[in-house]
Amino acid sequence: MTILKAGFNLGDIIIHREQKFRGVIVDVDADFQGSQDWYDQFTTNEPSKNAPWYHVLIDEESTMAYVSEQNIYVDSSNVEIDHPMVDDVFEDYKSGHYLPRQTIN
Repeated sequence: MTILKAGFNLGDIIIHREQKFRGVIVDVDADFQGSQDWYDQFTTNEPSKNAPWYHVLIDEESTMAYVSEQNIYVDSSNVEIDHPMVDDVFEDYKSGHYLPRQTIN
């Protein structure tokens, strides 16, 4: 069994390679956790299901996206994300990165 390490962290600001939206990562799955129907409907370049997938708050919207690691890259613009849930999930923004609030699960 191969254990993959996620290339991105909670609070990282990313850009989607194809759809070009910006967003901030709020959660990570070690591999694809959606349904086959969702995968067939919403993916265009058949990203790997066996690599990390991320839950992302989309900038200037009130929605969230579920994206594969291969479809994102780091946004180095150092511009904050405008999303209504940012303050619920993160406690601060420093040097292009959000700092997650501490939670107990």
